[in-house]
Parts: sequence; C-alpha cells; structure tokens
Amino acid sequence: MESLKRVHITGTAVPIPGDDIDTDRIIPARFLKEITFERMGEFLFYDVRFDASDNIIEDYPLNLPEYQNPTFLIVGQNFGCGSSREHAPQAIMRFGIQAVIGESFAEIFAGNCKAIGVPVVTASAEDIATLSDYVAKNPDQPLDLNLESRTVSAGDKVIQVNIADERLSAFISGTWDASALLKANLDQIKQVGERLPYVQNFA
Repeated sequence: MESLKRVHITGTAVPIPGDDIDTDRIIPARFLKEITFERMGEFLFYDVRFDASDNIIEDYPLNLPEYQNPTFLIVGQNFGCGSSREHAPQAIMRFGIQAVIGESFAEIFAGNCKAIGVPVVTASAEDIATLSDYVAKNPDQPLDLNLESRTVSAGDKVIQVNIADERLSAFISGTWDASALLKANLDQIKQVGERLPYVQNFA
C-alpha cells in the first residue's frame, strides 16, 4: 500500500540517555485512564520532563530548545521494557517521533511500534554513541534512515542498522497497518465470509 510505505525517514533527532527505560517512564501509568490515545503525546516522559509541581525540567533533552520537534529518538539498551502497554509507542508517535534508533528494544514494545507504523532499528553501542555525539554537536542537522539499505546517514557518517525481516518487509511494502489491510480487502473478506457457515448464521 503506497501511502503506508516507510522507506526513507529524514529529520532531526534527540538522544535520550540511559538503559532499561521502561514503558512506565515513557508514559506514566496514571495517564492510561485517557479514553483515547489523542493526548498521549503530551505525557511522553512526563515524570522526567516535569517535576512534582508540573514545572518543566529545563535540562531534560526533550525540553531543550535545540531538540524541539524531533523526528528520531536515539536510545540505549532494552528500551521499552516493563509492561506491554501500547500507550508507550502511541505517546512516542503522537509526540511527533517517526522512528527510534537504539541498541536494543523489548520485543513487545517493538511489535507495538510496528503496529502503528513506527520503525525501531538497532545499532551497536559504539554506533549509538557516535550518533548521539553527532546529534549533540549538530542538533539542527537531519539524520536519514533508509530502511531498504538498513542505514542511518548523519553528515558524512553512514551507520548500519538492523531490523527484523518481517518488520522490514511490512514497512517497505506498506502492510504494517492491519486495519488498513482489512479495509482495502473488504470484497475478499466478504467472499470468504459467505463461504463460512458460522459467519452466515451469525445473528
């Protein structure tokens, strides 16, 4: 599906320091009471972006003026561990993040990201450090993620990244969105339904 393809993503990045950043830090549990995901972006990393009185913590990366409106997060090991809440990738996406580059990701978190069209790709600790250093020195310079070649370009640096083949295929073909696939194939679904007695007789 052409409009859903994710092949090239270009934009600025923000490094988020630390390993084992869990889903409760990404989106604190008290915000899960929201009825929809629409406001999730407002609460991304809330407890490290704001203090107990809801005052902004000015030196947190996402609050720094040079890192406003980023396209990428650059993260460490085991990002997205903890509970399997889908609110965490939703908060990331609704904040404006289109992809996450890290050393490693919790498997369920990576799957939840794929389900909403947010690629997560991995690189070595050395390459993540190189990217973070480049972004810190050049915060206004865009990175380019090419999923087809599995590379991230940062200035004259080209870093190899990894992504599971199944996820890569879904992003490149535009088939990551299960709901869109169902809607695009309603005729075939109806035909199958007409052949299934338990669907035909369902009141």
